[in-house]
Amino acid sequence: MTEIGSGLKGIDVVNIKKEHDVQVILGHAGFIKTILDLYEAMVDSVPNVKFGIAFSEASGPCLIRIEGNDEALKLEAERNMMQIGAGHSFIILFREAFPINLVNELKNVPEVTHIYCATANPVQVIVARTEQGNSILGVVDGYKSKGTEKDEDVKKRLALLRELGYKR
Repeated sequence: MTEIGSGLKGIDVVNIKKEHDVQVILGHAGFIKTILDLYEAMVDSVPNVKFGIAFSEASGPCLIRIEGNDEALKLEAERNMMQIGAGHSFIILFREAFPINLVNELKNVPEVTHIYCATANPVQVIVARTEQGNSILGVVDGYKSKGTEKDEDVKKRLALLRELGYKR
């Protein structure tokens, strides 16, 4: 990290580490029962989803709280959150569901204030580090654009949506 200015110690890029078939949701929420409410939202949305959640407290003992129903995903969520270290942030790593099946239920958790991303893509988290703590500035979700969609690309996109059952 480089010294930037008054109180700002640096800006880091944290690469979310996950297996290729694992989806990720990164967000911001704050209350001592957040981890329990996120757990309930996950199982209420997709009963067979396999997941691990890590939630970083911003006051009191400032612990990372862990929940989930898959031990490997819980451990990986904890490792990623340790790298991010931003108070009141959470990460959910999951299998056997798509983000579209979960995001609305998670946004309806009263203490959730922001979802940064919900994706299967590689994710980089831009983290500011200060003397007080860490903050998520934003995310890089996937890769930069390579061009504009053409007619053939539209056909492929619509075919995939039909295959997945999202369009007729």
